[in-house]
Amino acid sequence: MKKIILLLLFFSFSTYSQTNSFTGIWSTENCKSCSKEYILKLNMAESNKKIFGTAEITSSNEKFVTGVMEITGYVYALGEKAQINIKSKNGSASAVLFVNDGVLQFNKRGGADLVPEETILTKLYE
Repeated sequence: MKKIILLLLFFSFSTYSQTNSFTGIWSTENCKSCSKEYILKLNMAESNKKIFGTAEITSSNEKFVTGVMEITGYVYALGEKAQINIKSKNGSASAVLFVNDGVLQFNKRGGADLVPEETILTKLYE
């Protein structure tokens, strides 16, 4: 009986540790309460608690357009929060990400005005 409980406990930990909740393409396209002046798109992959990817802001207004930016970062221990750095040719910024039920909350922590201060992103693709 003890072996079965330990085996089930092991499977629950291994399943939890293999979820990559930040992996995917996230965008403000479908956000109802977000500014429609620009679209922030994050294309991220999570592996071994590290995050890599690209970000881009597209807009009809030239002052918001950034081009492709590089994302690097890491995921905190429980996997619901991540710290990222965004670098472009015009500077860099850092942000904290919170994920919950297919929604990503983006909070800027400092750096250049490359990205918005705070926004909500939805997952477009895995």
